[in-house]
Amino acid sequence: MEQVDTILTAAYEKNASDVHLVVGSAPVFRVDGKLIPQKQAPLTPQDTEQFAKTILSEDMWETLEQKREIDFSYGIPDIARFRVNAFYQRSALSLAFRIISKEIPSVESLGLPAIAKKLVQQPHGLFLVTGPTGSGKSTSLAALIDYVNETMNRHIITLEDPIEYLHMHKQSLIEQREVGFDTLSFKEGLRASLRQDPDVILVGELRDMDTISTAITASETGHLVLGTLHTSDAAGSIERMIDVFPAGQRDQIRLMLANVLLGILSQRLLPTKKSDGRVAATEMLVNNPAIKNLIRAEKMHQIPNVLQTSLDQGMHTMEMSIKRLVEEEIISRSHLLI
Repeated sequence: MEQVDTILTAAYEKNASDVHLVVGSAPVFRVDGKLIPQKQAPLTPQDTEQFAKTILSEDMWETLEQKREIDFSYGIPDIARFRVNAFYQRSALSLAFRIISKEIPSVESLGLPAIAKKLVQQPHGLFLVTGPTGSGKSTSLAALIDYVNETMNRHIITLEDPIEYLHMHKQSLIEQREVGFDTLSFKEGLRASLRQDPDVILVGELRDMDTISTAITASETGHLVLGTLHTSDAAGSIERMIDVFPAGQRDQIRLMLANVLLGILSQRLLPTKKSDGRVAATEMLVNNPAIKNLIRAEKMHQIPNVLQTSLDQGMHTMEMSIKRLVEEEIISRSHLLI
């Protein structure tokens, strides 16, 4: 049986984004969005159980046996860090690893809109990064947090599940809290962070009404809050945040959100034309007076029109971004239909 570190190191060297260890299959690497089985014997239940026991502490193993799944992070010195989910399927253990580079990429290297850097320089407000699972939201947030860390004197608190990129203190003081280990939940961690003198709070995921409500309140009371949502575009993100509240509270939340929102960066990863990686296609909303009025008036369906006509303010739609990538021959024309 190969050691789990050997498999993960091989995946890192092949530029894989994910690794799947499943009983009855050889290890599978996801490279440029494609699942590629490795040339070795299928894994047995004993293999995956041993892999899990190798990388889990005794307490974490007990949690896995009780809850049947667990999220955590794992690192191989001088290689990479990994976001891991261990879970049971058909009474056997499976493990899914997301590979996280040791180096935090820059905003420029990710191809993110330049306006995003200006928005996270603001002293308070709410900035969202949205997109489907695996679209690079955590990486984009890490790049923006690193930009703040390098250029501004701020106290930054992050709430992550699990911690992915490790930040060092630079111009800023940065503290990273892992949900399930350093705090019980995003909700509890966010509430507690307001008593810890933060300037910037990163919330790994705005999952529920209480977390969203506290994030909006924190944005109102002088903090810069960054967070993620699993939504595909800017208008849908605003509607999602409002719709989690009871009908009687939505008008108030709509007004609060219109006032505190700084911007929304929506993204998805698309394979490049040369099949040598993936590139981010983005949609960028900046909360200018026109957007504020549409939010207050419940006319979110008109937001794409504002994005299309506000290029000078750094805004654009996902369709415009994909079209540009096609014209620059970075991705194929087939993505115009997506």
